[in-house]
Amino acid sequence: MTASTHPLPGDPAWLGAEERRLAGFAAGALVPDGFGWLDARGGVEPDRPTETWITARMTHVFSLAHLRGDPGAVDLADHGLAALFGPLYDVELGGWFDEAPGGGGAAAIRERSQAGGGKALPRKSAYPHSFVVLAASSAVIAARPGARELLNRALTVFDERFWEEEAACVRESWDADWTVTEPYRGANSAMHWVEALLAAADATGDLRWTRRALAIAERLVHGVAAAHDWRLPEHFTPDWRPVPDYNRDQPDHPFRPFGSTTGHLLEWARLLVHLELALERAGQAAPAWLRTDAEQLFANAVRRGWDVDGAEGFAYTLDWQDEPVVRQRMHWVVAEATMAAWALARRTGDPAYTEHYDRWWSYADRFHVDREHGSWRHELDPANQPSGSVWAGKPDVYHAYQATLLPQVGLAPSIAAALSAAGNDGGVA
Repeated sequence: MTASTHPLPGDPAWLGAEERRLAGFAAGALVPDGFGWLDARGGVEPDRPTETWITARMTHVFSLAHLRGDPGAVDLADHGLAALFGPLYDVELGGWFDEAPGGGGAAAIRERSQAGGGKALPRKSAYPHSFVVLAASSAVIAARPGARELLNRALTVFDERFWEEEAACVRESWDADWTVTEPYRGANSAMHWVEALLAAADATGDLRWTRRALAIAERLVHGVAAAHDWRLPEHFTPDWRPVPDYNRDQPDHPFRPFGSTTGHLLEWARLLVHLELALERAGQAAPAWLRTDAEQLFANAVRRGWDVDGAEGFAYTLDWQDEPVVRQRMHWVVAEATMAAWALARRTGDPAYTEHYDRWWSYADRFHVDREHGSWRHELDPANQPSGSVWAGKPDVYHAYQATLLPQVGLAPSIAAALSAAGNDGGVA
């Protein structure tokens, strides 16, 4: 990279400073029952419930920060573990609610509901459960008390409730009592299970979880995405037939948008690199398609999604003819883009990936990084001005924090494993 008296975006000094700044902002999310939803200035949104996916992601981040030697991170990581053992967990029937039930806890709400009054308990979904496994795995590697028990519980729930052996993929969600599963399957939650299972394999030494991650990737990337010219339909029937028009009338849904989601293609590309490495380090033959599919996903996501409407940035979603649908620029997309570019640069040695890496860090620094109020602006409009039509506030440092960390610590099946290793192949591209 070009020498300068000031660190350039993506340089080690810049990454380290941004890593610490993001962790400091995230600490403001602390609430009694986990971690809350932060607004644009870093205050907790008082009217939002405490959600499992946010609490688990923050617990993962603080476990990584503890491994990095951040002196304030250990108490925050332990607070997150306590919340995942406590108000977010269904002691009676197992598993994690999508959000904290409140109102006297799960048992009281279940009793009132069965008596014909009171609200129903929140659902139990694959998406937040994947982050419980990720958080627990990172906490195990960070040697936090109780983390191993949490991981064992979460993997048992995954095995018994969410894993579909015949489909070699993941159910989407259940009602609170594990009686009715949703008649929908989704690629978003399945993708996050790939990351979670790779982390679980690092934390447990059990290759079974790596094989499950490979099976999910083979179905959705080597199967579905490859068959759709590297566009990935993300919504499916229970027997895994794509539903390409899903949410056409609600195209900006934050978790289930209509069309092809550019950022997920980039995220998948990175995960395939981690998966290839995981198999190699386990002494297993890594299928050749992992590398070639990662490069195809990356190339097509960049060609179709970057600067597609004449302004810098990745459009959130495209239709099946590659026309932008939701043109907002999301912070997590450029974060994943930098990580995918860095990972592929490390694995292939192709300098074109490093050029992308430099370009996207410069873009993130100019537009997403919020030096005044902290963290990153989660959403920008098509002119790269702050917006909030899809994502209000700044609830999530997970993508940005990992993006600052990965180039500093090097490639491993999981970031926590890279941090715990005595040596790594790190260094900024």
